[in-house]
Amino acid sequence: LAALDATVHLASGDGERRVALLDFHRLPGDHPEIDTALRPGELITAIELASSPAAANSAYRKVRDRSSYAFALVSVAAGLEIAAGKIKDVRIALGGVAAKPWRATRAEESLRGQAPTRERFLAAADAELAGAKTYEGNAFKVELAKRTIAAVLGELSGDDA
Repeated sequence: LAALDATVHLASGDGERRVALLDFHRLPGDHPEIDTALRPGELITAIELASSPAAANSAYRKVRDRSSYAFALVSVAAGLEIAAGKIKDVRIALGGVAAKPWRATRAEESLRGQAPTRERFLAAADAELAGAKTYEGNAFKVELAKRTIAAVLGELSGDDA
């Protein structure tokens, strides 16, 4: 949903409102007990997806450490639109790497207008994760995320070597 620019529709006795999915989940900050933008008494009534040709060619991959429904070590949702051998639009979101879904806008920007190759996918992932802050025990996620981004985009483009 983060990769596809979803909007969350909310309703309460005070009325209705809409929140972009990327703004719906909150970072811990001063109030780690508040995970979302939901206000007391609000309900989610709908999730709206913007129309996008990239959504028509999309995939999701969840990497976990055992064969179960375990929390993702890394997940990648991506959509890819290719026209005339170039990337016209690309959407990438990561899960399992931050306190909320992470939209990979640096990677997206570096890929638009480029030929879809594994090397470019890896370079875009490098650009996105260059400033990643890791802790003891989770540094492996950076390389895992890079490889998963490249694998998902490779699958979507047909260059999954």
